[in-house]
Amino acid sequence: MDSLQRKRANYSAKASADPAQVIEIPADCAGLRLDQALARLLPEHSRSRLAAWVKQGKVSVDDTPADPKRKVWGGERIALEANPKEEDAAQEAEDIPLTILHEDAHILVVDKPAGLVVHPGSGNRQGTLLNALLHHAPQLAGIPRAGIVHRLDKDTSGLLVVAKTLEAQTDLVRQLQARTVKRHYLALAHGSVARDGVVDAPIGRHPLQRTKMAVVGGGRAARTHYRVLERFARATLLECALETGRTHQIRVHLASIGHPLVGDPVYGPRRAPQALPAFARQALHAWRLALVHPATRAEMGWEAPLPGDLAHLLAQLRSTAG
Repeated sequence: MDSLQRKRANYSAKASADPAQVIEIPADCAGLRLDQALARLLPEHSRSRLAAWVKQGKVSVDDTPADPKRKVWGGERIALEANPKEEDAAQEAEDIPLTILHEDAHILVVDKPAGLVVHPGSGNRQGTLLNALLHHAPQLAGIPRAGIVHRLDKDTSGLLVVAKTLEAQTDLVRQLQARTVKRHYLALAHGSVARDGVVDAPIGRHPLQRTKMAVVGGGRAARTHYRVLERFARATLLECALETGRTHQIRVHLASIGHPLVGDPVYGPRRAPQALPAFARQALHAWRLALVHPATRAEMGWEAPLPGDLAHLLAQLRSTAG
């Protein structure tokens, strides 16, 4: 186990016992900005949550207030005066129906419907997947982020794995970082995609529109494989496989090659071709998920059926083509 893995493991093991954590920056984070180092050391927390803690004065570096853009060189002592368990426990459990494809003592796999926000945030404090998980399994109040280790956009449907123990959460986060979790999506893209391919392009905040992501030179490495499954008059059904999990990755990558998702209100064309039926969300479904079970080490996989709206859209396109 390398030093970075030890820091993560130590943090996860202590998170429930001590709300004030002290983390020493390992040498392999040397040269990173503080916010980048925190994101690497504490991957179970979103960047927005870490940024909020810094802004709230809950993070200090060698007993001085944290500056997220400050570079770290290894050996600095980071004091984190935040208790994610208490923050998550403050969320309300809500009786929201869940479609669960698998559950055991360590993990559960959910087929998330489009329209359900994964984690509470600005403007979405209730009615989220996290609220539903706390109702289904109240013990998740003792796990940071109620065991959520990866996300889907609100209007993307499909599979998510949730950890039910700290040990399972740490293991799943490591699998995600090692890119061994297999995530395959079905995506309906505008235009005729000529052949299978891969988009290998870094993703970061849009330089002008900060609510959007974009392919940018200084962004984080991102790689998406795509395979043509079916062609229609003005659209192509693709299977997309992620190597990385950047925000809006498939949506940004496909838009960057001139094939944005049908129905995408952010990255799609302002006016959809009239030949395409109207679709109220991005046509993206997290179809297949495969991973190593964090306790048994068995290889496991699941497949989520197409949601009704996307199945209906494809049926319309097929009938038109026929």
